[in-house]
Amino acid sequence: MNAMVPIMTSHRSEVRSLRTMIVDDSVVVRTVIERILNADPAFTVVHKTNSAEHALSYLADHAVDLVLLDIELPGQSGLAALPQILRANPLVKVAILSGKCEEGSAAAVEALALGASDILSKPGSGSFGEQFPQALIGRLHRLFGDRPAAPALPHVPVQVAAEPAAVPLACLGIGASTGGIHALGQLFQGLSAPLGVPVLLTQHLPASFTVYFAQQLARMTSLKVQVAETGDLLVPDTVYVAPGNANLQLRRGLQGRVMIMLNPERTPAGNLPGVDPMFASMADIYGAGAAGVVLTGMGRDGTIGARDIVAAGGWIVAQDEASSVVWGMPGSVAGAGLTCAIMEPLGIMPFVARRGRVAA
Repeated sequence: MNAMVPIMTSHRSEVRSLRTMIVDDSVVVRTVIERILNADPAFTVVHKTNSAEHALSYLADHAVDLVLLDIELPGQSGLAALPQILRANPLVKVAILSGKCEEGSAAAVEALALGASDILSKPGSGSFGEQFPQALIGRLHRLFGDRPAAPALPHVPVQVAAEPAAVPLACLGIGASTGGIHALGQLFQGLSAPLGVPVLLTQHLPASFTVYFAQQLARMTSLKVQVAETGDLLVPDTVYVAPGNANLQLRRGLQGRVMIMLNPERTPAGNLPGVDPMFASMADIYGAGAAGVVLTGMGRDGTIGARDIVAAGGWIVAQDEASSVVWGMPGSVAGAGLTCAIMEPLGIMPFVARRGRVAA
């Protein structure tokens, strides 16, 4: 998730509000949204435009924290412009605000795959009721947690370790955020044969998208995919997806079987679900048999948990900078010296199979 400035304080003068840009083809909608946001001290609308081209031009010269982006725009569409917006400012959060992008729709899933942080349904220009302002502000506040900005990451060259792991792979954990759905498609494309171990997955997504995401993921891989539930017994070659409102953690049952334990508490960095608690739990249960993969995403989620895995004798693979939409999460674990390999997603599963001594 993205680093940001505090948004709640009793001393407003000490806090910089979130610089927000509204991109919508309706002047009425732009005006209404601006009034809603400017009524909250956490937000300041710094620019409004009806086109993606104008938005990109503004981003070339101005810093923005949040972009509210419509799908249907004159000229370039919002979806087409989304990757360019993220490249122009990798730290910006983009919330799709559209009446044509319902939760679970193909457009919504595509937007999340391209790196959108959330999808918000926009009422018609003449139907903004009392509930919409509260819902909008509430969703936008939840996009940002009260946590410090991460320091700049050093450049880390692509690397691949030649030696096999100390013990066979017992469990694989995958963490991802912005741009992660596209990276996951490439990652599972590289899986030529079952790994023979359970796979845990934490993708930063709003809770309402978890089921749709799991359905899309199931079309990417021959492995079984299911949303994790407390009490699920881990079985090989099944992908357990963390729900959007809980951390995916593990515990041993009475007969020693490993099972899912969901934890609804946010991480200290504000993530829910978080990669850190998933990795930490894997290290505790599987020790040197645990391995983690960190894919594209904002922030540093996964670094603390990766330290736990490495300390237990396990190993970490990170997506390379060139293929990442945002090299925050993978760059953080790489910069901390925790990785045994840094590579593009397509090569990760073959590497995991070889290093984990599982026939590929």
